[in-house]
Amino acid sequence: MRVISAAEIDAALSFPALIEALRRAFAAELVAPERHHHSIARGDETATLLLMPAWTGHVGEPAYLATKLATVFSGNAARGKPSVYATTVLMDGGTGEPLAAMDGTRLTLWRTAATSALAASYLARQDAARLVMVGAGALAPFLIRAHAAVRPICEVAIWNHNAARAREVAARLSQGGGIAEGREATISVVEDLESACRDADIVACATLSRTPLVRGEWLKAGAHLDLVGAFNLEMRETDDASLRRARVFIDTKAALKEGGDVAVALRDGTITETAVCGDLAGLVRGVAEGRSGPSDVTLFKSIGAAIEDLAAAVAVWEAI
Repeated sequence: MRVISAAEIDAALSFPALIEALRRAFAAELVAPERHHHSIARGDETATLLLMPAWTGHVGEPAYLATKLATVFSGNAARGKPSVYATTVLMDGGTGEPLAAMDGTRLTLWRTAATSALAASYLARQDAARLVMVGAGALAPFLIRAHAAVRPICEVAIWNHNAARAREVAARLSQGGGIAEGREATISVVEDLESACRDADIVACATLSRTPLVRGEWLKAGAHLDLVGAFNLEMRETDDASLRRARVFIDTKAALKEGGDVAVALRDGTITETAVCGDLAGLVRGVAEGRSGPSDVTLFKSIGAAIEDLAAAVAVWEAI
């Protein structure tokens, strides 16, 4: 069995290719049982263990099986460590033979950002050029580059409670060749989140906030709101006004009960399930209508899915 590092994953993947791999995965009939979700008490902190299996392929076709083991320790930021660690094990789907153990933390960054970009390819306006990134964690530069792979982003504003971390992300993007090959972009750090959101075509959120950061009244006509953080029912990245105003989409049906924002609004009766216009498989297969006009406000809530891990792991395996 091969061990595949973060550096090898970076070398194997590109956002355009991974987004298309995810598009094919959501169009296919893959099997992804409900993920196992365990809470682990650690003093004043409650950690999370996730087990996420998925498999694909039939007899006589390339077949793979993957399982991701992930931990979420929200207190790790204070320890100078990532909040999320993961390992993804890829196996031969015909024999069960282990093929590779991959740096699942890195793979999760890639597939999460690519999933948001895949949704934006259906939901964001074709001319979306201004992106606001809310949060400056490890996922932020991946989300920025992923969205730039599907829309002509030329202005990026980064907001974070700790402005110094936002400046670090901006510097890394500038030093790392920008946000998209062959395209120049203005990258700035902002302190006034409301003003930045009011001008944004896409607002991407990747935080662990427990209170809403983005208000529905801030979103201009035609804006797209991408919600990636808020992974449990105690977290919120946007308010009820956004959910009532927008055409709401989710990555998988699990987001109706898991994660913040959409699941919380459904639980509290702020919206009903009929307010959710579709999931990512529906968008990809043409079953769900995405953006219906230039003035639509759209919202995508991602909680992560084993299908995404499988697609990303296979993309890496077949590229190395």
